[in-house]
Amino acid sequence: MRYSEAKQGRVFVIRLEDGDIVHEEIERFAREKSIRSAALIVIGGADEGSRLVVGPEAGRAVEMVAMERTLENVHEVAGAGTLFPDEAGTPMLHMHMACGREGKTVTGCIRQGVKVWQVMEVILFELVDSTGARVHEPATGLKLLKP
Repeated sequence: MRYSEAKQGRVFVIRLEDGDIVHEEIERFAREKSIRSAALIVIGGADEGSRLVVGPEAGRAVEMVAMERTLENVHEVAGAGTLFPDEAGTPMLHMHMACGREGKTVTGCIRQGVKVWQVMEVILFELVDSTGARVHEPATGLKLLKP
C-alpha cells in the first residue's frame, strides 16, 4: 500500500447537460477552477453510444488489451472517481460507472466517452495539499496514481 495525506477544499455541485462527454467536461471544469485533485460521485443518465472500458481481455497478460462495451440504449448511472494531475500537471479523471437498464448492468471506466442523457449530477470534493499524481508506469502502459 502507498498513501499520502490531503485536506478537503471546496465542494462543487455540478450539473452536466444533455450531450456532454463526462470526462471532458469535468477535466475542463477542473482546469478552469484550478482544481488539481478531487474525489467525485455522479448520478444520472448515459446516452446510447456511450463507451466503457470493461476490463482487459486477459487479467495478467504482459500486453494489456482493453475490452470495450458500447451502450445500446439510455442507461441509469451511478459512479465514483478521482481526479489527479498527470506528469504535465493536467487534471486527469479516473471514474467508473455502473450503467443499468431493465435489470442488467454494465460497469466500467468512462475514459472512452460516456455521453450524458438529459442530465448528470456530480458532486466534486476538492482535495488540497495533495501530492498525488498520475504517473506513466511502463509495466502496465497506464498512468497510475502515485500518492
